[in-house]
Amino acid sequence: MSNKPSNTTPNKTQNKNVRVAVINTLLSIQQGQSLSSLLDPLLNSLNGDDKGFAHALLLTTLRHWHATARLLDSLADNPIDELEVRTTIQLGITQLLYLNVADHAAIHETVEAVKHIDYARASGLVNAVLRKVANNPNKFRKKANRNHSLPNWLAQQLKADWREHYDELTQSLRQSAPMFLRVNGLQSDSESYLSQLAEAEIDAELVSLETSIKTGDADESVEIKQQLIELIDSVPVSRLPEFEEGIASVQDAHAQLAAPIIQSLLENKLANREGSDSIRLLDACAAPGGKLAHWLELLGVQESEQTGLFHVKQAEGQDNPISKVELTAIDNEAPRITRIFENLERLQLPMPIVNSKLHLDIECVDATSWQAQPDNIDADSGFDAILLDAPCTATGVIRRHPDITLLRTEEDVQHTAQLQEQILDNLWPQLKVGGYLLYVTCSILKQENVEQMQAFLKRHKDAVAVAFDNRQTNWGIEQAVGRQCLPVYKMTEALEPIAVDQDIEQQTTVPAAGGDGFYYAVLRKVST
Repeated sequence: MSNKPSNTTPNKTQNKNVRVAVINTLLSIQQGQSLSSLLDPLLNSLNGDDKGFAHALLLTTLRHWHATARLLDSLADNPIDELEVRTTIQLGITQLLYLNVADHAAIHETVEAVKHIDYARASGLVNAVLRKVANNPNKFRKKANRNHSLPNWLAQQLKADWREHYDELTQSLRQSAPMFLRVNGLQSDSESYLSQLAEAEIDAELVSLETSIKTGDADESVEIKQQLIELIDSVPVSRLPEFEEGIASVQDAHAQLAAPIIQSLLENKLANREGSDSIRLLDACAAPGGKLAHWLELLGVQESEQTGLFHVKQAEGQDNPISKVELTAIDNEAPRITRIFENLERLQLPMPIVNSKLHLDIECVDATSWQAQPDNIDADSGFDAILLDAPCTATGVIRRHPDITLLRTEEDVQHTAQLQEQILDNLWPQLKVGGYLLYVTCSILKQENVEQMQAFLKRHKDAVAVAFDNRQTNWGIEQAVGRQCLPVYKMTEALEPIAVDQDIEQQTTVPAAGGDGFYYAVLRKVST
């Protein structure tokens, strides 16, 4: 790949309003607003031809934000303190180093943009800095790429937590993430949908994630295989066959492990059950509902195939079916609860096939204090299984949400860990003896993950960690408790310029070979 872009797209590089709109969005993010709340309004405010460029410019600028900030400090003769001016210059540097925009367009239109945000007095400074970069882009790109593009506190914590993976990890966090699909088993299967994608001229491949979990009953283990689809190049969901009909969902590879793990553990538990023919399940912090939908899909497929929870084969070989499944999903934000209903509606869940046996209750409550049965919590009335997708700093999904590196602070980690602790301590007494709690985060910080679990086990003597079999599990890194997935993959021509007319989420500068940063731990409740 050449160091100097050779082609431009005039209609997308001449419109100064696009750059002004992106600058204003970046300023809003620095004031505490999230990319997820700002991206759609930004794109909806632009003409169709400008949307792709704005999307690429915004996300690329965010992914390299801290690196270009340090580069700017080294280029300026005097400190530049005005947020608006710094933001504009970093936007220009991004165009010159990471986007396929001609020098004259990047410099001229960025200078014009700073005038349109009422900082015309800084136009000379913006012009001078950008021309300096344009005179030797290869030199400055190498300088910007030499180290991480993270706030220093986060980089230091990652080095402490993952020293052996540090360089690969911090560089990977500057890349776009691969796109994975989960096929709705109630409507199709991965192999069939792969054929549909091929007919739609969408390149994709099957990925198999294998898991083996030691249940704690002698040498017994549960083996799980989750088959999913990875797209070679990301595409808009509007191109996916029958997406609106609910045949598939966009869900990260590692996020697709949660429902199969908790479901398989539950089946194993119920194979040896006595007494009750009904079970109670909890999905805590469930919004926006991806893992809940996956769980419902598994329940529906098993009922239609006369397998799974509804038709558990007990030890003596007799079929003693479950007559009722009560599944409760909770979250504490009403707008996110709305997202759950929207996602379930698209996927046509719950399906009629399980409605006669499955009762789904979705509540907007606070998981730190909510009690399912406040006056009657005992060993026989609690939940058989709890899936806790715990709130976290989301450092494992920085590739998808690069604004995280601007929004998170060092103090947030401590506050989040305390919140996780409160939720765990509130939900644990509501789990039956013999029941399982699956703890999941999308963080890569040990304080929120393995250290949180170690502290929990010390506080709760009736909790034991259930181990993953490292020899038969092909994802993640074994921890003292649980497993950690890191968002890393091999990089060949990483951080080189990409075409300006290509959506940032559709470019594949490097081969994608891994999902997001997730942590999984399984706890089992025992008698004390």
